[in-house]
Amino acid sequence: MAAKKYNISVEATLEVIGGKWKCVILCHLTHGKKRTSELKRLMPSITQKMLTQQLRELEEDGIINRITYNQVPPKVEYELSEYGWSLQSILDALCNWGLGHIERKYGDADTMLEDSVLNR
Repeated sequence: MAAKKYNISVEATLEVIGGKWKCVILCHLTHGKKRTSELKRLMPSITQKMLTQQLRELEEDGIINRITYNQVPPKVEYELSEYGWSLQSILDALCNWGLGHIERKYGDADTMLEDSVLNR
């Protein structure tokens, strides 16, 4: 099988972090380890199936670590891997651009953003 070729390197980036939810998950994980239920609460619009799928894909790509605690009931947390932390400048740039876009389009970002630790 021939190795995959990209037309431009940003394709490789988007293959890993593209889509509606992956960057949002990663931004939440920049604030520390999270359980699946915490991520679901922070992103109420995501379905459980989609959250699980996105977490699995990020783990497969080495962007996040899944930590399983051997206890009853079982406890699982997710955190950014060392490789995942290399995305921080990209995530910061996306957040900054989005804030500017909201202000340009709607005027006041405070009225358009949910009250969240990510928006403080």
